[in-house]
Amino acid sequence: MKNTSLTKFLAVGVSAAALFATPIAASAQDMPGEGVTVNMAQATWDTGWFHAEIYKQLFEELGYAVEGPTTLDNPPFYQAVAQGDLDLWVNGWFPLHNTYEPVFSAGAEIVGAVAEGGALEGYLIDRASAEEFGITTLDDFKRDEVKEAFDRNGDGKADMVACPPGWGCEINIEHHMDAYELRDHVNTVKAGYAASMADAIAAFEQGESILFYTWTPNWTVNELVPGEDVVWIEVPEVNLPEDMMDLADAATLDGVEGCVADPCTLGFPANDIRPVANSAFLDENPSARALLESISVPVASIFEQNARMNEGDDDIEAQAAEWIENNRDEVDEWLETARNAS
Repeated sequence: MKNTSLTKFLAVGVSAAALFATPIAASAQDMPGEGVTVNMAQATWDTGWFHAEIYKQLFEELGYAVEGPTTLDNPPFYQAVAQGDLDLWVNGWFPLHNTYEPVFSAGAEIVGAVAEGGALEGYLIDRASAEEFGITTLDDFKRDEVKEAFDRNGDGKADMVACPPGWGCEINIEHHMDAYELRDHVNTVKAGYAASMADAIAAFEQGESILFYTWTPNWTVNELVPGEDVVWIEVPEVNLPEDMMDLADAATLDGVEGCVADPCTLGFPANDIRPVANSAFLDENPSARALLESISVPVASIFEQNARMNEGDDDIEAQAAEWIENNRDEVDEWLETARNAS
């Protein structure tokens, strides 16, 4: 039997190859990542794993196969992404991670933003101690009665939950210890952060005084609410590492809820959470670049997930899938932009 439809197409110059190639081309555009593996990393702090999982699942919707995310400290990640051993992570904190830029800039770049300006850092103490001792800045920890109240290990210094070695915040905290002459007054606890904070929360619940560094978004500020349970205290003056001195004005912020003063001199500039990716990978995968440039995750969503995780709901894969479906209209726009880039 003669195929009259095909004959008509051929008559106007449309080849059979072109006719039957059309569905294949459309499929390739829908899945521009098909056949490509993304080697992904994630940070050691679990408060960054939720948005890492969101990105992973969206890459998979574009057809990419995703290896990982492999959990790494900052220095090995930034070296690996520059060398092309890893393709990306979405846990860059800038300007906090500016110190790593000389390492990664030779072969990688910042692209897009998970969340802009909503990531705060600083020092907090329990509200009761702030009121009892009149504590407003780190300088108050040079007073004997304050050190004694916050000395939990009997070494004569106030104990402060700080950051583990290799974290960007460790560099700034260590700088502050010298800049404010606190070495003889404050003991920085650098063990695993989650375990150290769990210990501090237990002490708080027993009515003890606690001092800790934290950042937002983070489960700690859901567990210990600024303005209710704890307060942000100030630094005596802004004093940043040399490579961040041009950001000094950004280390004093207006409207920080639960701070002892307004504006609040936290001593750390507000940060953007941003992806960092290997440049060659981005050049070879324009859809991946377009996706990274399009996605954003509200800080409020990260706060909410961190609180759920702290309460024992640690199925991050399911939480990310739920967030994606709840934001499907916007997600589909990001995916369409990525597909068009291919």
